[in-house]
Amino acid sequence: MDQSELSELVSSLTPYESAGTVNTYRNTVSIACPACEESFDDMVVCEGEYDSLELSRLLDLCVTTAGDDVVLFTHQE
Repeated sequence: MDQSELSELVSSLTPYESAGTVNTYRNTVSIACPACEESFDDMVVCEGEYDSLELSRLLDLCVTTAGDDVVLFTHQE
């Protein structure tokens, strides 16, 4: 995924949470995940060299990169 594709996705999603270099966006319009083509719940963008995620629920994840950023797409089980 390139930065323009990431920017387009971000503009279509609802900002949810931001903590340092980790930003989370809610998929309130049922956009398809670019990895598996199923609708995803949240998109998490990790911009730091090292980021830590604390997950409070069991999730399936799809992963890609956009430049130096890691992009996660969550799917609730």
